[in-house]
Amino acid sequence: MTDTQTDTIVLPATPPAAKAGTAGGPAALEARSVAAWFGSHQVLSRVSLTMPAGQVTALIGPSGCGKSTFLRTLNRMHEMIPAAALAGEVLLDGEDIYDPSWRLTDARRKIGMVFQKPNPFPAMSIYDNVVAGLKLTGTRVGRSEKDELVEESLTRAGLWKEVRDRLRQPGGALSGGQQQRLCIARALAVRPRVLLMDEPCSALDPTSTRRVEETIHELAGEVTVVIVTHNMQQAARVSNQCAFFLAEQGTPGGIVEHGATDDVFGNPHDQRTADYVAGRFG
Repeated sequence: MTDTQTDTIVLPATPPAAKAGTAGGPAALEARSVAAWFGSHQVLSRVSLTMPAGQVTALIGPSGCGKSTFLRTLNRMHEMIPAAALAGEVLLDGEDIYDPSWRLTDARRKIGMVFQKPNPFPAMSIYDNVVAGLKLTGTRVGRSEKDELVEESLTRAGLWKEVRDRLRQPGGALSGGQQQRLCIARALAVRPRVLLMDEPCSALDPTSTRRVEETIHELAGEVTVVIVTHNMQQAARVSNQCAFFLAEQGTPGGIVEHGATDDVFGNPHDQRTADYVAGRFG
């Protein structure tokens, strides 16, 4: 990836001490001058943003402004799309994950992803869903360690008490909200340092949404969370920092404003931000 000089947007925060159970603890993630294309169509232009370790950063903005594309650049998913191209750097605690010395599996293990629609392996048991990522990352553990990891991951995802007596039942038999928390547990089982979440509650009912939001709060400090959401109330509830993306009149998406969530929602500096968080467009 190429690096061009730019001012990096830093969202100020003091990360809490890492909690037990997360290998290496939460990591800072920094994007430097990230630009992205689909074929000849540029969708992001020179996006620079620091997502502090152990904090929740929300990416907000109307549809089509590049939020989800930006999220996918953060763990090398964008490069898997045919005709996709990328420029810039993505640093995990100062190391560029696009450097040739980084294997794709290393990036995916350290920077996990939870998608918009719950996607557990439907015929696979709850237990096997949780440990599925171990095979994908080539991680070998004994049976007793697996048992401990399943309980730990489901507990961290807020699901253990609900499923501990039916771990051998299919993951596809769970409710939508439980399936999404199962996907969170699956992502946590490989002990990532960052967890990316692409509109994780958009397909869920209000009760399930509240439980996933509680899970995000409970994970704070254990992992760094970056969440894309169209729900302004959700962004205000779950995040410490916020970045507002916008693409205007056919131009590539970029960040209009960033900072502490209370400031972005309560005292925005840009009128476009004020209009968006107030619901006047988007």
